[in-house]
Amino acid sequence: MHKSDWQEKGEGHRQRLRDKFLGQGIDAFTDSEIIELLLTFGTPRSDCKEAARAALAQFKTLPAVLDAAPDELQRIKGMGPKNIFALRFIQGVARRYLRQRIVGKHYVRSSREVADYLIHSMRGLQHEVLTVIFLDAAHGIIDSAVVAEGTVSSNTVYPRELVKAALTRNASALILAHNHPSGNLSPSRQDEELTRSLHLVCSFMHIRLLDHLIIGSGDQVYSFVDQGIMGRIREDCRRLLDRVG
Repeated sequence: MHKSDWQEKGEGHRQRLRDKFLGQGIDAFTDSEIIELLLTFGTPRSDCKEAARAALAQFKTLPAVLDAAPDELQRIKGMGPKNIFALRFIQGVARRYLRQRIVGKHYVRSSREVADYLIHSMRGLQHEVLTVIFLDAAHGIIDSAVVAEGTVSSNTVYPRELVKAALTRNASALILAHNHPSGNLSPSRQDEELTRSLHLVCSFMHIRLLDHLIIGSGDQVYSFVDQGIMGRIREDCRRLLDRVG
């Protein structure tokens, strides 16, 4: 087949994918087709079908492909810097969209959206990150921010900086969230110590620490409140504050 004929055939296929999305929406697509169309944003005149299939075979799921590091994606045959840029860019857009979507909403009514944002933004990271959701007195969401990176523990997270970030935003309550790159959702002893330390410091500043969430490798979130840990920490801190007072 002549090169121009091959390019024309490829453009026809890509246009059919675009028309399919416009007419039927994303639910009509397989994961492989979604990846293929994203890759064509980086190389619009290339056939990306095999690269998309190879990426899905390697990483198993669409989220895992989007979460994959650039050096891992480069090992896929047919995947070049421009294709990787397209995947990373759409991942960044999705994270910003989900983050901005939760601002201004009431946490209790939008907790699932908060969880979706945290899962999407933290699930594929290869290092630990501590994110804080800032809330007003009525538990409306003001903002979210990454406040620490690396090993998240009471030795690496500075309560003063956390409180400063809360006061800057006029926040009355906080929700902590950090990821476990291992994928294990179970909290460590250090996780509980960090939560207890931050709860105590926030209490002195009349800021409520509502929950601590752990993000693993799947779509589930571990909640200190749901598991009863937060209640025990609050009681321990209350007894300590009573003795101090």
